[in-house]
Amino acid sequence: MKTVFDTGNAAITEAAILAGLKFYSGYPITPATEIAENMSRRLPMAGGYYLQAEDETAAFHMAIGASLGGLRAMTSTSGPGYVLYADPYGWAIGSEIPVVILNAQRVGPVSGITGAPGQGEFYLSRYPTHGGNFETIVLAPDGVKEAFEMTIQAFRLSERFRTPVTILADQLVTDGWEAFQIPQDSYELEALGLPLPKRAVHWGPDFYPRSDDIDIPPVVLGRGTGGACSDWTPTEEGYDTEEIEAQMKHSYRLIYKIRNNRKLIDRSLLTGMEDDPPVVMVSYGSPSRVVRRAVKAARALGIRVGAISLKSLWPFQDDLFDQNRIHLVVELNHDGQLVREVQRASGGRVHFLGRCGELPTVTELLEIVRALFGGGRPRGIKNVREAW
Repeated sequence: MKTVFDTGNAAITEAAILAGLKFYSGYPITPATEIAENMSRRLPMAGGYYLQAEDETAAFHMAIGASLGGLRAMTSTSGPGYVLYADPYGWAIGSEIPVVILNAQRVGPVSGITGAPGQGEFYLSRYPTHGGNFETIVLAPDGVKEAFEMTIQAFRLSERFRTPVTILADQLVTDGWEAFQIPQDSYELEALGLPLPKRAVHWGPDFYPRSDDIDIPPVVLGRGTGGACSDWTPTEEGYDTEEIEAQMKHSYRLIYKIRNNRKLIDRSLLTGMEDDPPVVMVSYGSPSRVVRRAVKAARALGIRVGAISLKSLWPFQDDLFDQNRIHLVVELNHDGQLVREVQRASGGRVHFLGRCGELPTVTELLEIVRALFGGGRPRGIKNVREAW
């Protein structure tokens, strides 16, 4: 392995190229601009194509076109650009087109602060387009090394499930500097699940099957495949239809090909859960690293507390939560998004610590945990919210 000290954006670029990326399109936006800059240099060297679009919507549509042509494709942005992805997301989800999307979240709303981390697109990544009747796959790295590994995983999942896969990072992940390793030979590539299988061509005639099966090659237009693509409800052959029965069958597939295979997606990390602790902290992304440090500090003091670090946000991993525990959800936002899913999944007592643009401290988390163990409510800590 070659050890590299660089940013999360650099790690994402190198991982995508190793995974067989051949087309990247994007539009500059902090903190994801560096991905586009890296791609403009590195991707042509690997036999791929880099294209800067006139805006974010166009960038995503270009990536969709490349994918339908049989190329592995990717785009990246941050929150203000992510909201413009709604239309192409609909095409990619409904027409089962594999694309990888990187969203480097920064604090909001709207343009917010370009250099401060946020976690405001949790629900937007679940419902990135109109109409409903679909499920999404969303991965959440907590650092540079994990961003490298999850980018590779995202390309594999996008083709296995024939769907766009979102990597929901945050500014501390994409801009942060850490060491990561790049494989240098076939054995090291294999250890990371590389190289990925060559992009297969689906010859049809049934391009949109009415089942929850995965590992079906995605639709490719041209090459004599006879493939069709539309943002309308498709027949199995890919032509437009207004039949409700076809819509029911297609939406069933879009939902349950993912939900029924959620165990293939989950990579959540459990810390201090071996003795079934009564208090569990829940987080994803950069806050997870502080949370895990707090668990170790609490354990050293004899306090039984655990942590669930979510690595796959959608489909949500309901079975990780227990109503008999007290959950403390830590997020980089003030409105509370992940906390609502934890409350729904656990059905128990849930507290929320929201930070806007900065990480909490281990000391703060320990103080809240002590209050929860004492049977009281956490008071006196800035921005702590009571149970929802």
